[in-house]
Amino acid sequence: MASLPNLRRLFANARTETEESSYSRSAFWNLILFVSSIAVFSVAAQRMSGRPIPSR
Repeated sequence: MASLPNLRRLFANARTETEESSYSRSAFWNLILFVSSIAVFSVAAQRMSGRPIPSR
């Protein structure tokens, strides 16, 4: 079976350094937003269920 090309490298080579940096930064902030929203919904669900939020 032939090995597949590295798609990330192909797309990165097709863009300029500025475009690649912009996409990378955007993806990073989207990830941060996604993880933050999961944390917020988790805390909200715990408060609504009446279970205490664990503290350190």
